Amino acid sequence: MDSPPGSAKSSPEAELGHRLEDLWDIQEPQLSPTEKLNSCFESILVAAFPPAPSSEVVEIPSDSTLANAIEILSKHKIMSAPVRDVEAPENASWIDRYIGIVEFAGIAVWILHQSEVVASGMKASPAATRDANKLAAKLGTVVTLERTMSGLDSSAIPVEANGEIKDKVHSTGSGATEATIAGNIFEVFTSSDLYKITKVSDISGSFRWAPFLALQKSDSFLTMLLLLSKYKMKSLPVVDLGEEKIDNIITQSAIIHMLAECVGLHWFENWGTKKLFELGLPIMMPRKLIKVREDEPVLNAFQLMRNKGVGGLPVVDGSGRKAIGTISIRDIHYLLTQPALCDKYRSITTKDFIIKIKAYVEEQQVVSSTMNNVITCKRDETVKDIILSLDMEKIQRIYVVDQDENLEGVITLRDIISRLVHEPHGYFGDFFDGVVPLPQGSRV
Repeated sequence: MDSPPGSAKSSPEAELGHRLEDLWDIQEPQLSPTEKLNSCFESILVAAFPPAPSSEVVEIPSDSTLANAIEILSKHKIMSAPVRDVEAPENASWIDRYIGIVEFAGIAVWILHQSEVVASGMKASPAATRDANKLAAKLGTVVTLERTMSGLDSSAIPVEANGEIKDKVHSTGSGATEATIAGNIFEVFTSSDLYKITKVSDISGSFRWAPFLALQKSDSFLTMLLLLSKYKMKSLPVVDLGEEKIDNIITQSAIIHMLAECVGLHWFENWGTKKLFELGLPIMMPRKLIKVREDEPVLNAFQLMRNKGVGGLPVVDGSGRKAIGTISIRDIHYLLTQPALCDKYRSITTKDFIIKIKAYVEEQQVVSSTMNNVITCKRDETVKDIILSLDMEKIQRIYVVDQDENLEGVITLRDIISRLVHEPHGYFGDFFDGVVPLPQGSRV
């Protein structure tokens, strides 16, 4: 894929690329290309990274309700925000002032999980209900079944004369699937007092919840890149110890955009012209690729993403080999913000959900990855090709296919960044002990 050479660009990201070029040219000749890149990135400070598009960094108070948090995120058209601990003293350090980063999708998935817990309780004995509560606690969901039921409209939950929950929801019929039952209750949740009174702090530690791990302006690009790849951070706030505000937020997408602006520079071409298979991409074997069939309920797709801890899935045809669309965990926010679009979402298929959302975003002229056609690549394409595609399409992942267009794997933003740098032995010392779980098989 052709692109204007980096020397012809004058963006802040391209200027960073030129700084890296200058550093690349003076590296010791005996160093390997990977060691040269590490050295270059270690020499540039995070303070040099271009600011995020919005100069204002939105924060969500920890005592905000889920409904208020959704309203804040929607108003500012953002998908995540730092959560500020309202009980922290004014002179608290950064690590004590913020309790994490909450995502729009994380709130929706938490609600979906609570729906599943209630749905399980409807069909279960008291012992099974207690097991469901233990499961909720294990998964980091604070509100247990008993507390959940107290927050729902009693008319929405069928109860026997002895006070026990009936074994099924009247409106679903005897052949109702668990997804359908959960879908019914999901609708109840979003209109219930529980949604309006549960606080953001109550769901800390649940799916898509990230710890507040901030960079200082004096940290290096190498530290930043390692945190966004090996240590699986999706975004990193940047703070200045002498100031009382978050100065910047750096995302994986921002890194990919920076790399796209460096095309044509020697240091980038030395790395970016390597083919995917030469860098061990895709990482995941074809048989382990997680996907959803087009005729499955869309709720199943969101449940699968939550259970597997992934942010997106390819939607495949009846053969299970060819992708006809994509769906992201972020798309679940449409069930909260645009319920009229999915008035039958309890049974709507993944394919029909995608069709409805595409029609909506085209009509409203809003940006959504769901509106895009499936973006694919081959194993013999270069890393540069993939970076330019990811940046141009503003997507989080690209799917690898064979010559017959059968799915072979997926490449994410994090996969790309992880192939750019490596972690020197002992680089972080024992910093992550008890803070962030190390990636499986890794050592520092």
